[in-house]
Amino acid sequence: MIYRSAAGERLIQEQYRRTLARWPVEHEQLRLPTPEGETFVIASGPAEAPPLVLLHGSGSDSTQWSDRIPEFAARFRSYAVDILGEPGGSAPNRPPSDSDRYAVWLDAVLDELGVRDARFMGISLGGWMALDYATRRPDRVTRLALCCPIGIGGQRTAHLAKALLLNLFGERGKRASMRGLLGPALDELDPAEREALFERVRLVTENYRYRVPPPVFGDDTLRGLRMPVGVIAGTEDAMVDSAATKRRLEALVPHARVRLLPSVGHFVPAQLAEELAFLGG
Repeated sequence: MIYRSAAGERLIQEQYRRTLARWPVEHEQLRLPTPEGETFVIASGPAEAPPLVLLHGSGSDSTQWSDRIPEFAARFRSYAVDILGEPGGSAPNRPPSDSDRYAVWLDAVLDELGVRDARFMGISLGGWMALDYATRRPDRVTRLALCCPIGIGGQRTAHLAKALLLNLFGERGKRASMRGLLGPALDELDPAEREALFERVRLVTENYRYRVPPPVFGDDTLRGLRMPVGVIAGTEDAMVDSAATKRRLEALVPHARVRLLPSVGHFVPAQLAEELAFLGG
């Protein structure tokens, strides 16, 4: 059970539907059958445009792409896929992360969409999913764009103890905990956006069971990447060792473009100009 209660599931799904109703571009909502259960996909952009698959972060859903989708949909047929076992619209199933079942799942998603290969972009956990797929199905990933990905540099754990302590101090402590977790770039959001993000994180944290982080990819696995790879991460990431991410990719995937943003944590604001240039938009 990925939710702490049926009531909590209802609250999260109601919030998702309200946010999805504000999707900023014309789109289709698709429910696709796969071996791992029904998968919810938001399709935006011209049907004849090059395909782009978008994979969101942990504890989130495809509305995480709302700030980028107007630009993406103007250039690509963009498929925002709700990851299995996350608080979106897809099945609550969580296949083991040390198996090929997520790749088989994405095979089915692409096949149902009629897409042979695509550009992939993933944030955090979505970055791990995109990277896992690229290592197992390199012929189906034409470009790989990753934002604060997990699975390359090691996971940091010190933030968990600090968050537990801060949460003891009520609302003010919870806000401080969120800022410490996501980083200084939160201050770049306008107050309404920052408040909405805080409410989303609070709702999910109180009602959803986060998954165990998936494993770090081995050296030989990363060496096998042949498609263009672009990575953006923050130097102040409290969840992932970004310096190790950069160091490993430069050593194992020398053609990868890796940029660390100073004074940015695990929340990385959209870098649209750079992202579009890399994706070929």
